[in-house]
Amino acid sequence: MPIAVVRAETFYKPPPSLPADAWAGVPAAELVWRWYETRMGRRVTPPEETVDDGAFARINQNRWVADCTSCGSAQVVSPADPRYACTECGWGWYPLTFPEDPAAVEASLMGLKPALRNWWHDADPNNPVNQLSAPAGETA
Repeated sequence: MPIAVVRAETFYKPPPSLPADAWAGVPAAELVWRWYETRMGRRVTPPEETVDDGAFARINQNRWVADCTSCGSAQVVSPADPRYACTECGWGWYPLTFPEDPAAVEASLMGLKPALRNWWHDADPNNPVNQLSAPAGETA
């Protein structure tokens, strides 16, 4: 059985001291806040506001991730709940752009070892392919 690409709902799980389904009703984008809270040992509160920002999700070594547009931190995300709020700097909620068919992208990577599974959205300005095709000194 191939190893599936990791999404927030399979990565951010309750600690062993809680039942496995303790976070079952929590939206995928908010699971990181529960997980972070248990790791930090203190209460953390997600931001309430939505910010005028947006970012692209990508697959990095077999995990769907997004980078904070404010501080550069990153976290595992999910196409099931395409939004992000940074647990490090507290930057507000903003939408993430995923491919039209995330499952097809995941399937296209199954022939690779998990550590080699990487994917960038074609429209992402941070996509290394776009960086390579730009003239010297410019970004695509």
